[in-house]
Amino acid sequence: MKDAIIRKARESAEVKEAFFRAEADRIETLARTMAGAFERGGRLYVMGNGGGATDAQHVAVEFAHPIVEKRRPLPALALTTDNALLTAISNDRDFAKVFGDQLRLLGRPGDMALALTTSGQSPNLVHGVEVARELGMLTIAFTGKDGGRLAGVAEHAFVIPSFSIHRIQETHVALYHIVWDLVHVAFGEDDVL
Repeated sequence: MKDAIIRKARESAEVKEAFFRAEADRIETLARTMAGAFERGGRLYVMGNGGGATDAQHVAVEFAHPIVEKRRPLPALALTTDNALLTAISNDRDFAKVFGDQLRLLGRPGDMALALTTSGQSPNLVHGVEVARELGMLTIAFTGKDGGRLAGVAEHAFVIPSFSIHRIQETHVALYHIVWDLVHVAFGEDDVL
């Protein structure tokens, strides 16, 4: 098992390093764009399915309740947390509408929508990002494999070029931590992490 442990850790590091080397400029652009949106009163809505749903909650809490003292909280909400609403929309309308319907109710121009998915193919995430674009929101997708449909829908699409769900998710976690940090750096706060 030791060999497998080292191999998996090496693969994870290699996927992350290759991704961040290739995407550093675009990540900086995203962080600065998000900082500007927050400065203008924008809010961040995050969505995903399965592991992406828990990542959505993780992203939202990072922004809303910063772990670093002196960093300001920023308005962020995971659209994956209200079980009654999710099941009502799924039952009464369509599971593909669970995020789009929430964004139609809550979202406004200048807000941001972030979709997290390993495949980029989830109909509810594609629909959610399409609705966000209709509303004039900044749209962001963290995806994997070949990017799926979301890569062509979101304004800022970051595709982890791997077919390993674990490597994709591990890189997503590093990506949203880095973006969160750089949004604060773009505000002029200290780069402490």
